[in-house]
This record gives sequence, C-alpha cells and structure tokens, in this order.
Amino acid sequence: MSAAAPMLPVQAAIYAALTSDEQLRSLVTGIYDYVPEGTDYPYVEVGEAIETPDNAHGRYGRQTVLTLHIWTQYRGHAQGLEIGAQVMAVLDHRPLTVAGLDHITTRYEMGQALTDPEPPGNIRHLVQRYRILTEQPTG
Repeated sequence: MSAAAPMLPVQAAIYAALTSDEQLRSLVTGIYDYVPEGTDYPYVEVGEAIETPDNAHGRYGRQTVLTLHIWTQYRGHAQGLEIGAQVMAVLDHRPLTVAGLDHITTRYEMGQALTDPEPPGNIRHLVQRYRILTEQPTG
C-alpha cells in the first residue's frame, strides 16, 4: 500500500469547514480558493500548502501545513483579527472530514497581521497557518 497525497482533500475539508460556518460567513464577503478580480473586502483566501511525510510503524501519515489569508480594508487590524478568531474557532483542534483519510488533528500554528505598503496602503492582511495531521485508513 502506498501513501495517498492528502493536500487536495485537506484543502477541500478546510474549505468545507469554513464555508459551513454561519458566523464566519456573516463576517466576510466570501471564502475563496481563487479570488475573482473586484472581490469586495473582507474575505478569506485558502492559500499555499506544504506537505511532509509523517509515517511510522507501517502506517502512512502526512502533515499538511495550510496557510489562510484574511484580507480587509478596515482602518486597523481589529476586523481581520475578529475574522481570524472565528476561523480559529472553526479549525483549531476541531474534527475535519477529509475524504479518503483519517483526520488526526488540526492545530493552529501561527498568525501574523500585516499592512500592505503599496499605495493607497489601506489593505490589512492576516496570515494564519494550520498544521493538519492525517493518516491513510488502516482497515
């Protein structure tokens, strides 16, 4: 048996969890994998991912580190941080349904609040990273 690549099903599971949360949806204009041009702020973008093996004793595991981007035009970081807190409530140490894999855990790894320096300088960006551990089913 070979290890399945979980990056796509993990991304799909994260997207499903975020889009199914009514409170999060009330805070943003959308949750996107691809952000259409002209999208209104604030929104959440499912971003980059890194996948590494986490195998042991006959089991095939993976660690997927997924980056989420929260974009706002609020004056200051309060709105982005509020949205980020709700994203964390949805994902951190919460169960995920990952197609074809056993979900072990999802852990919040880091966050960073940024201001876009490009003129007009009115875009705020919160980066959040989550580590998702999965295993191939044993049965």
